[in-house]
Amino acid sequence: MPDAASPFGIAGNAPILPNVAGIEKQQILAVAEIAFDDPDVIPLWYGETDISTPQFICDTAAKAMAAGDTFYSHKRGIPELIQSLATYTADLYDIEIEPDRFSLTASGMSAIMLCLQALITEGDNAIIVSPVWPNAQSAVRTLGGEPRYVTLTPGDHGFGLDLEKLKAACDDRTKVIFVNSPNNPTGWVMPGDQQKELLDFAREKGIWIIADEVYARMVYEGKAAPSFLQHAQPNDPLLVVNSFSKSWAMTGWRIGWIIHPPQIGELLGNLIEFNYSCVPPFLQRAAKTAIEDGEGFVKEMTEYCRRGRDIVTQRLPNLPRIKNFAAPEASFYAFFQIEDGEDTLATAQDIVRKVKVGIAPGTAFGPGAEGWYRLCFAQKPERIAEAMDRLEAYLKG
Repeated sequence: MPDAASPFGIAGNAPILPNVAGIEKQQILAVAEIAFDDPDVIPLWYGETDISTPQFICDTAAKAMAAGDTFYSHKRGIPELIQSLATYTADLYDIEIEPDRFSLTASGMSAIMLCLQALITEGDNAIIVSPVWPNAQSAVRTLGGEPRYVTLTPGDHGFGLDLEKLKAACDDRTKVIFVNSPNNPTGWVMPGDQQKELLDFAREKGIWIIADEVYARMVYEGKAAPSFLQHAQPNDPLLVVNSFSKSWAMTGWRIGWIIHPPQIGELLGNLIEFNYSCVPPFLQRAAKTAIEDGEGFVKEMTEYCRRGRDIVTQRLPNLPRIKNFAAPEASFYAFFQIEDGEDTLATAQDIVRKVKVGIAPGTAFGPGAEGWYRLCFAQKPERIAEAMDRLEAYLKG
């Protein structure tokens, strides 16, 4: 029988690494599991749209599978896709990025994990601009690192970052500065001048920047958010993470990429081999189609989210007990406070039980977000409007 003294009930107390055993359940899941399969719930807890992946992308994957493109592939990505990504990035930012600086990954999350595996060990710390997607901070802890948070400051027109405070948080054990811009959950966008200043600082101190730019195309002014790439030299200590999940409605496909200095391409290739060998080649063919033929869909997706944003921006600030909401510059999230809702997880769970609207508790996104909540508005306008009606009933009651 299992030994009762083992925290996991494993016979003989066979150990699990404390860095892993100590990971807590993600708080978004703690809300979603209450009513995940309830068809009456409006699920605004996770970061995905209700639009299916475009058919032309799906057709490419199906044709590639039917043609037998189902074997091991280039571990850093098929050359045709890598070239498409290089061309796409060059056109987007009016800069030249050589193909040898790209590595394909099995999702944006695996891209972050690969970067951290290369940089973080026991006792190191990572400075994280917070609030932030919860998986990023958990990945640091899994590797034995210490997340240190520099919190965005809310204002009348959105959030801002105190760059001097961020610099002061770094010490001789700081190996990484993690910046998610456009930001999940706040919609904050880091200005280009701040990116340049932070990159100059990181270069001087020998600290890596991991820039999570997954929401780069989900902007409501312009073609893309500012990128660290616009200020970087090829050999700068910069790793830019991106994904097909959001702009191309491919969350379930699990495919992303890293832009990195060319000198570490082989190292990342080795880590890819040890983690998952390669991204399935038929998915890579579909991703190439998304990059080359999907620009129209990216624009449609942004406009779809804009309609949800407009409804939330009009309705949410006028609901009872709502405060500190500003229309997000980018991404597809609203981040706001509820008066007397400081027990954030309990309140989010109460909302889904009573009015069947699923929102994420702010405490999932790091320190300083008690009393805050996130909802994803990348859904049909009528569903967002109905969610606002239900939240109004809850907040009045």
